[in-house]
This record gives sequence, structure tokens and C-alpha cells, in this order.
Amino acid sequence: MRINKFLADKGVASRRRADEMIQACRVTINGELATLGANVEEGDEVALDGRVLSFEEKKLEYYIMNKPKGVVCTVSDDRGRKTVMDLLPEGVGRVFPVGRLDYATEGLLILTNDGDLSFRLTHPTSEIPKTYMAKIEGTLTEKDLNPIRSGVELDGVLTKKCKAHIVETNKAYTKVHITITEGRNRQVRRMFESIGKNVQLLKRVSIGDLKLKGLDRGQLRPLTEREVAYLQGL
Repeated sequence: MRINKFLADKGVASRRRADEMIQACRVTINGELATLGANVEEGDEVALDGRVLSFEEKKLEYYIMNKPKGVVCTVSDDRGRKTVMDLLPEGVGRVFPVGRLDYATEGLLILTNDGDLSFRLTHPTSEIPKTYMAKIEGTLTEKDLNPIRSGVELDGVLTKKCKAHIVETNKAYTKVHITITEGRNRQVRRMFESIGKNVQLLKRVSIGDLKLKGLDRGQLRPLTEREVAYLQGL
């Protein structure tokens, strides 16, 4: 088994993050620093930051959270900010967030210790649709959304075509549902900034057909077997 898959299976991190840990010299195999692409098998001693990881099967856990704004999607934060891990109730195992919502964004977040699922959901080639509710300052028309639908330039690269439509509008603000298949840094906010509009509130409301409902801000619940099967099939 590849070392990054082993680390993902142990719930340490996604395969991509596991590769970063290996490059940072945090992983050893039988006392020697691990290298990218190395294989491990039962009987090998694998350690992360000196802590030996067992080859025993672990219980896979899957949760959905309504992440509030003002919380970071990391296991720990070097600036001392509250993380989503601080919101987990007792009894939840060692899980980690799948992907990220930025500090000021709220809404649907998946947490799990299934590294393979995390890898599939976050890999750029998956192009899984994610829908957000964006509350935009001032008025906005359907025509104003055409550049966003077609693709705007961020960091010299056009965003992929997306879906966007107005769900509510008045003189003070306009609410838009926007569905993207990418995950660039602060992408939705920057897309609206590119057409001169400021996002007052941003909330992720669905990932594919998995919708955020019935959860107050900061609450989470286990995913059902059907929901897990759906995500594994994306």
C-alpha cells in the first residue's frame, strides 16, 4: 500500500496533505524518513511525528456540519482562532474537514476520517458541483450575472462556466444561488468582485444533491448510509 493511502486510511489527512507531511519529513517507516511513493505493508512501523500508527482497521465516521462564519476549517490554527474541531461534541472520533470554507463563509461542511473519500471529493478532476447562497450588496439583474456564468479571469485564468440565478432582490441586497465545480481560494467572492459587486454573506447550501437543512449554525449530525453511498458514488 502506498504510504499516502495508508495515512489517509488512518484518518490522518487526505492523500494530498499526507504527501505534504512526507515532504516535511514528519513521517518515518521503520525508523527511516518516508519518501513519496513508498510502499508499506503489515509489520512495518509507520510513525507520524514520532507517534506509531496501527495497521488495524479503523471505524469510518462521516458527519455534516453547518459551519458558522468566524471559524477556520483546519485541525489547528497557529493564530489561535476557533476551528471546526472546537465545535465537535464528545464521542466524535478523529475526523477532519473535507476541503475548506473560508473564515467568513458558512454552511455545509463534511468531516470524516475516510481519506479516500476526502481525496475524491476535493480532487480538481472530480468537478463536483457546490451551490452557494450569496447575498450581494445592492441590486443585481440576471444580465449582470452573464460574465460570471461564462467565466471571469482570476489570477490570469478564466473560471469554468457555472450556473447562477437570482432568488431574491430589493434595493438593499440581492440573493443569488451560484453553483461552481472548482474550488479556488475565495472563488465566489472574487467572481462577484470582478463585476464590481460585494458579497455580504456567503453560505454553502449543497454539495451535489447533499443539502444543508435541519442544522443550526455550529451543529453537526452523522451522515446516513444513503448519504455516504451517494458521496462515494460522485
